[in-house]
Amino acid sequence: MTTGKRYLLGLAVAGTAALIVGLTLPATWTKGYWLAMGAAFAVQAPLGWWLVRSVGTPRFLRVWVLGMAARLATLGLVAAVVAPRLHWPLEPILFSLAGALVALLIVEGAVISFERLQTEAR
Repeated sequence: MTTGKRYLLGLAVAGTAALIVGLTLPATWTKGYWLAMGAAFAVQAPLGWWLVRSVGTPRFLRVWVLGMAARLATLGLVAAVVAPRLHWPLEPILFSLAGALVALLIVEGAVISFERLQTEAR
């Protein structure tokens, strides 16, 4: 299985888990939760792909730093602009967004770790 397929599989697993969690939340959390999932996957999926593709290249650290900055900027933008404009409570959105970003970072780490193990085994 290629790195890209592993990453897509990880995104699919994370997306399925997000769907299951979203279906079990109380009504007061659902709008904020789905907004957070949309933002997390929209930001994280391309950034994660970029990072996975940059492993072993001189630009890896730069890509990682830019990705982390983009994730933090997403949290800040949602907290300072999006949620207040929608008049939605911050807790459901920010807890969900932070959790999703961490979960998707774990997917990245798992894909990269697995690739490194495969490379060392050869």
